[in-house]
Amino acid sequence: MARPNVSENSSKEEQLIEKLVSVRRVTKVVKGGKTLRFSALVVIGDGKGRVGYATGKAREVPEAVRKASDKAKKSMIRVPLREGRTLHHDVHARIGAGNVFLRSASPGTGVIAGGAMRAVFEALGLHDVVSKSVGSTNYHNTVRATIEALKSVSSPRHVANKLGKKLSDIVARRDTHGSSEKEQVAEKN
Repeated sequence: MARPNVSENSSKEEQLIEKLVSVRRVTKVVKGGKTLRFSALVVIGDGKGRVGYATGKAREVPEAVRKASDKAKKSMIRVPLREGRTLHHDVHARIGAGNVFLRSASPGTGVIAGGAMRAVFEALGLHDVVSKSVGSTNYHNTVRATIEALKSVSSPRHVANKLGKKLSDIVARRDTHGSSEKEQVAEKN
């Protein structure tokens, strides 16, 4: 369930993409019986490299979704994207029993992901990515692992600054490494 939302706090009125991943009924057993509440997991992003997630609980579903989206706006992270469409490199993360593998993809591949991971990628603005979730199918763990994997993505500019090298050295290595693999495959055929 995606609904664009205009943030009241920003003066430039950026459009946010809100994805409702799951809604669960939760009950608390008390002396007088059971109290019924709803728990909502929401992923929110701007479609340009920022994404966040949160959960909210309330007696009504819309209120739970609103609480979750307000929390998610505060916990947004920035992810560097290659050409604005894919990841710079492959990443892996594990939360609980859920393993997540994310791979960069060539143009035109599309988003190859399931349920909860797809919501994160669509909110983030990724257009080409191949992903695999192994182990737990729990929505919360899958979303958390996906966000953790995305936190570990670093851009070539960041790596160059960290190593004290020029950006052209880092990018040139990546290009020559990729072309040498292609040449090796061509030689085998």
